[in-house]
Amino acid sequence: MNIVLIGYRCSGKTSIGKRLADQLGMAFIDTDEKVEGKAGLSIGEIVARWGWGRFRDMERDIVERVSSMDNRVIATGGGVVVDEKNIKRLKANGFLVWLDAAAPILKQRMMQDPGSGANRPSLTGTGSINELGAVLDSRIPLYRSASDLVVDSGLLDIHEATAAIAVSLLSHPADGAPFPAGAIGRQRA
Repeated sequence: MNIVLIGYRCSGKTSIGKRLADQLGMAFIDTDEKVEGKAGLSIGEIVARWGWGRFRDMERDIVERVSSMDNRVIATGGGVVVDEKNIKRLKANGFLVWLDAAAPILKQRMMQDPGSGANRPSLTGTGSINELGAVLDSRIPLYRSASDLVVDSGLLDIHEATAAIAVSLLSHPADGAPFPAGAIGRQRA
């Protein structure tokens, strides 16, 4: 079983994922890093050269490969949920955790970490910061329907979010029964 982290840019997927993998003794995989490694280019360069469609194709290939692995913590790209095939593959052997954070918190993080936030290529052509609210709103139903657990990574710090996920996993019955759906932190309306 894999633990798969989903959520918008700068929601903490990589930071929390690395910490969680370390605590649970699991390998960590970042699908964005895998795409960049496969292309030999940054996401910005991939999108500039070939467009978002090509990036999504590469992402789908990576998701297919990593979803067949076991005992991994997988941090996905923020848009992995827009492709239903990705979610089906990830859920087949994974427990999906939505790291949810409010738009103002994501915006602040994006401005503080330009490498993974504000300088990422725009999805709509209006700029990563300007499009945040609209793109996030369009993805919330996708994150919600895909997730087995919701953790408010805007309300909880990295240590609290990691602990919340670990506790939820450790309380899971070992008989293979499905994980209970739930939310930790603020519940979206």
